[in-house]
Amino acid sequence: MSTTSATRGDRRLPAWLLAGLRFLVHSNLFISLSAASVVITTSVLAGLPLEPLPFFIVFAAAMFVYTVNRFTDLEEDRENVPRRAAFVERYGYLWLALGVGLYLGAIAVAVVLELPGAGYLVLPAVVAVLYTFGVKRVFLVKNLFVGFAWALIPLGVGVYYEQLLTLEVLFLAGYVGAMITIAAAIFDIKDIEGDREQGIDTLPTAVGPRRTRLAAQAANVLVAAVVIAVIAVDVLDTRFLVLLAFHGYVGCYIPFASRDRGPLFYGGIVDGEHVFLAALVLVLEWTVW
Repeated sequence: MSTTSATRGDRRLPAWLLAGLRFLVHSNLFISLSAASVVITTSVLAGLPLEPLPFFIVFAAAMFVYTVNRFTDLEEDRENVPRRAAFVERYGYLWLALGVGLYLGAIAVAVVLELPGAGYLVLPAVVAVLYTFGVKRVFLVKNLFVGFAWALIPLGVGVYYEQLLTLEVLFLAGYVGAMITIAAAIFDIKDIEGDREQGIDTLPTAVGPRRTRLAAQAANVLVAAVVIAVIAVDVLDTRFLVLLAFHGYVGCYIPFASRDRGPLFYGGIVDGEHVFLAALVLVLEWTVW
């Protein structure tokens, strides 16, 4: 079973650190931070000011969507990620209340401050409903839908700053959507057993983990080539070359994705890709650019 292998690997970490990492992953705090990190990357690369409010709004929306998703995926998680399922069964309603509260708070702030595109904040609820009632069971559509949902983050930043139609914002929307679609396919490798039991068709259940990794790596290289091309023809500033480091990060974790990797690999390393990119962008912004 995958749980046993993951547990063996986890024993290399101190118990207190392991417990802390599991808490961040199972509570959705880390994936919400990752989603909010896209705000930082978009703001810096698009030449927009860094403000805490859009960061908070995306964090709150992600917390809401992913906490709802933990309940809707509970049956699969009992097979695929038993520790996370146990966490949800024990503490899930407390985190759901927090997620709903943060989400409603973000909407209230947007309405009171009359932020541009305040109505945009209904989309996380729409995403949660569509994903729950059917989208996640349609082959490949689930992955594309997750990518689309994340692509809304750079677009939301563009709306917030009234810079929606700038080339940088539009490119980053497509870029984030493409890269999250790749990550979603990799994520499905750990869920093969539960997805098969629930009758959910994914790329790994159809072609197996090895071919999924090969397809994901090929897509990773293709998107990197697009980044190089648009910079080479002066469509985007050379600062966008930082995205190649992101492709290096993704390219390094793809070969290690397997069914016996634990939630800390997927929920930490894979989900942490945008935290890595945002941190790198900030360091370069403060020291080089």
